[in-house]
Amino acid sequence: MTNPQPDGAQRRPAPARSALSRAVAADPAKFAEAYWGRQPLLTRADELAGPDGFRDLLSSEAVDDLLSERGLRTPFLRVANQGTVLSASAFTGSGGAGAEVSDQVLDDKVMKLYAEGATLVLQGLHRIWPPLIDYARRLGEELRQPLQVNAYLTPAGNKGFATHYDTHDVFVLQVEGTKRWRIHEPVLSEPLERQAWGGRADEVGATAEGPAALDVVLAPGDALYLPRGWLHSAQAQGERSLHLTFGVRALTRYALVEELLSLAAGDQRLRATLPYGMDVADPDQVAPELSETVAALRDWLLQADPQEVASRLRNRAWPAQRPEPVKPLAQLAFAEQVTVDDRVSVRHGLRWQLVEDGAEHVVLRLTRRTLRFPAYCADALRFALAGAVRRVGDLPGLDDDPDRLVLARRLLREAVLVPA
Repeated sequence: MTNPQPDGAQRRPAPARSALSRAVAADPAKFAEAYWGRQPLLTRADELAGPDGFRDLLSSEAVDDLLSERGLRTPFLRVANQGTVLSASAFTGSGGAGAEVSDQVLDDKVMKLYAEGATLVLQGLHRIWPPLIDYARRLGEELRQPLQVNAYLTPAGNKGFATHYDTHDVFVLQVEGTKRWRIHEPVLSEPLERQAWGGRADEVGATAEGPAALDVVLAPGDALYLPRGWLHSAQAQGERSLHLTFGVRALTRYALVEELLSLAAGDQRLRATLPYGMDVADPDQVAPELSETVAALRDWLLQADPQEVASRLRNRAWPAQRPEPVKPLAQLAFAEQVTVDDRVSVRHGLRWQLVEDGAEHVVLRLTRRTLRFPAYCADALRFALAGAVRRVGDLPGLDDDPDRLVLARRLLREAVLVPA
């Protein structure tokens, strides 16, 4: 007899439509070649899902629910008015009896600020709103990049933020109302996270005074892709506007540079102390040391190990992207009762590597942890992790069903596998 699915543990069927196709109408290969990281792309509703195309992800009714009944705390809400971000104390306070926190969002204060023209920014929705948790995970898997999701609710005729640029790519999905977007070319192409627009505010402001590269009004169901660095401002038109922004926090080549420099600390020549009494403000004294340092660094870089760099990048990138949620109680109940006829699959979005560890063990590397197994489990692990739905009794390379159940139960308890 198969293990019955616990309440809430049934996984949704895989959607036939790709997540990216909800945000851009272009073929993925064309999008990657012509637009990704290069230039904006506007897609109208009639090319996507129609005027109600994004209300399944969020709606004004859902925003009311989040603001009034979900116990939001900072930083899940930010409030801005005419380019100024307000202090959290303007809209937060005590949670009351039984919730003694001082930064809980207060719905009446939020309502007053919004009525006075403030823009409400709901942040981190990929962690707290189920439809966006699911869609952001799917889009992130297709892009192979971690995502963050914010929602912007702006009163009619108002603008929450001054012209600025982001240090990450964004997909904008217009949910309700209309919003005018003025977009200008970058003052700094492909900025790093530490190169925020505030450090170039004068240049940004001057560029924003000139003609826009794109001046469009987004209506419900429209979508806009913006690469990092492109200047933009947005103003609600004759009615309130609600839009979603998916921020793509991709690694850059500079991340490779940072990891290489960290590894370079292992070279004694690059750790050498500068000469005694050297005047570091004198270019003539700095020049020979710089030449020797550059030569030593060049020698070291030619011997850099890609495996070491990849390992460091893995530790940086994997924690930024969370796999699909698991329901702890249902998951443990399923693991406790699992049978050989039950079906399981690898947890969507899980990042993993399976490597040999000598002749007796294999190691499953996961985000922030590793699991060790006997070497004879290798074939069963590869089979289970391949992505398809698997019957527990079909796990290969194990002597009998009790061994299969022991392995399946451990992988379920470690949230590697989930009920299918």
